[in-house]
Amino acid sequence: QVQLVESGGDLVQPGGSLRLSCVASGMTFKIRAMGWYRQAPGKERELVAEVGSDGITNYADSAKGRFTISRDNAKNTVYLQMKDLKFEDTAVYYCNVVPERRAVNWGQGTQVTVSS
Repeated sequence: QVQLVESGGDLVQPGGSLRLSCVASGMTFKIRAMGWYRQAPGKERELVAEVGSDGITNYADSAKGRFTISRDNAKNTVYLQMKDLKFEDTAVYYCNVVPERRAVNWGQGTQVTVSS
């Protein structure tokens, strides 16, 4: 059974940084493109960053220059380093495969709250 476990979310001030982690199990992680998604209250879930099995990355415009996605295939883990956080980054962050139409079981997510 596929399982995704996200962690690392927290309450931070604007301009702060966080590193999110997601550990995957029950899947052949190294061959899957992985992404970080987020869902803010009242909004649809959106993909903010993705990393291919080849390590090539892509970012939503809102994340470019501030977020860095990476993966460690030996640990079945994908990371999201976030800096210069803004109020509008407040959301529950999830990891899953890319594209979303192939998403597997969603994890519980990790809450990121940017507030002064």
